[in-house]
Amino acid sequence: MAKVVNVLVVALIAAIVMAGGRWYMYVTNSDTPYDEVGIALNRVMPAPVAAWGCAKLHVTFGKTLPPVGCAAPDGGWLG
Repeated sequence: MAKVVNVLVVALIAAIVMAGGRWYMYVTNSDTPYDEVGIALNRVMPAPVAAWGCAKLHVTFGKTLPPVGCAAPDGGWLG
């Protein structure tokens, strides 16, 4: 039983690291702010982390429309 728990914990940690790494690549190295996977990952991040991601995207893509999750009610960038 302990071995099964260990395997599940390692799998969970690996999934978190992979999703977090993919999200970080989206907000720091993306060619477009409209990457569907990146947007979905940013939307499930905790609020302070998602806000940081939106700020990084705004610095890079400030002249474009913000992606879903980074848009203010008036249609501009959050922040």
